[in-house]
Amino acid sequence: MSDTPFGFGLPPEEPEDGDEGKKKDPAGGGQGSGGQGGGNPFGANPFGFGIPGMGGQGGADNPFAAMFGSMNPTDLGAAFQQLGQMLSYEGGPVNWDMAKQIARQVVAQGTADGVKDASVGPAEKSAVEEAVRLADLWLDQATSLPSGANAAVAWSRAEWVEATLPAWKELVDPVAERVGTAMGDVLPQEMQAMAGPLIGMMRSMGGAMFGQQIGQAIGALAGEVVGSTDVGLPLGPASRAALLPLNVESFGKDLSVPSDEVRLYLALREAAHQRLFAHVPWLRAHLFGAVESYARGIKVDTSKLEEAVSQLDPTHPEQLQEALQSGMFQPQDTPAQKAALARLETALALVEGWVDAVVHEAAKSRLTSADALRETLRRRRATGGPAEQTFATLIGLELRPRRLRDASRLWASLTDARGVDGRDALWEHPDMLPTATDLDDPDGFVHREQMDFSELDKMLGEAAEGRKDQDEDGSRE
Repeated sequence: MSDTPFGFGLPPEEPEDGDEGKKKDPAGGGQGSGGQGGGNPFGANPFGFGIPGMGGQGGADNPFAAMFGSMNPTDLGAAFQQLGQMLSYEGGPVNWDMAKQIARQVVAQGTADGVKDASVGPAEKSAVEEAVRLADLWLDQATSLPSGANAAVAWSRAEWVEATLPAWKELVDPVAERVGTAMGDVLPQEMQAMAGPLIGMMRSMGGAMFGQQIGQAIGALAGEVVGSTDVGLPLGPASRAALLPLNVESFGKDLSVPSDEVRLYLALREAAHQRLFAHVPWLRAHLFGAVESYARGIKVDTSKLEEAVSQLDPTHPEQLQEALQSGMFQPQDTPAQKAALARLETALALVEGWVDAVVHEAAKSRLTSADALRETLRRRRATGGPAEQTFATLIGLELRPRRLRDASRLWASLTDARGVDGRDALWEHPDMLPTATDLDDPDGFVHREQMDFSELDKMLGEAAEGRKDQDEDGSRE
């Protein structure tokens, strides 16, 4: 479980002068400033203020020189504008306008390999549409669930950001809401009325800081995802299969596999996810509900928050940021919290395992590279791909590769034992799905005696007919 639910651990933006810029500003990147190794999860200086002790320049004895001395008028104006956005925000627990703005900035900057985002051309759109169309034809023979995609779309990275923000909002807001509530509850009740402006400022700044961090994460993720379902959740609009041609090309660059096969295999995975989420109506609410259950278990170290409030100087907004990074937000180690995470982890493993098994069944006899692509994607997951890392640090969930492989093997065994229809029928209700214990013993679940509902259906039918006959006899009398 992650120690920092909001500590995405993603690197800050690269300086324009590459490695030289990093050398000049050693506090501006690496593990010590927002990486997985801890430090400041919000980045060394996310708002560009040159704050003492946070990667800025200028004399420590002169805070105004440190804050503003190295800025030209344009940068200074931008800094004040961003500070104004922080203090004037009056929305929910996350400033999503700022999150979108920063995500778009990260996307525009390009990925570490120097690849910039670009608009999707007609040829790329046509290739994605054809790949999804063919993928759906192949999946018809591998699953009883019908097509779930009414349209196939090709997105740029910026379009992925725009399309997935509503889902990110639904995922993140419950966790951020818990934190925001705690920020307003640290003062005694009799003082809260007098401290209203201060509490409002704290919430505004907290919403902006969460927005900044989440925007950084979403922008970085947009540079690597290949579709709308990379985290095993439906992040895009319903019934719309999406691929990112630029990222699909990057994914297959070093695989020695024809680009059309890479595109088709990834289209199979996207289309399979769409079928599952379109025709298992309870699944999305089940997954997102587990996230909300987790959020209810977030514990806030109120002593640290009280100290931050008592010492907060409105002219130094970095103080609240330092408090936010000090580890005051931790998930509670309670049975309810463990159950929420276990339920979510198992459900995601079952989703990903089903997709893995179904796609392999559809592709193994048609694509010569099917085995290689399958293993590449499994290793990508095992080494902590970007989607996994983001989700893990966001809500404390780590989808273990062993669970994915166990789930895939279980679904494949169910296909052999019960056929495609019998396997897919388990998605009719959450209580019918395998549990975490079943993933430890897939063969035991597969060969367990199946419940036969035929006699029950017959009895219910006879009872219904009997009531109908009684009603008719009563009406004749």
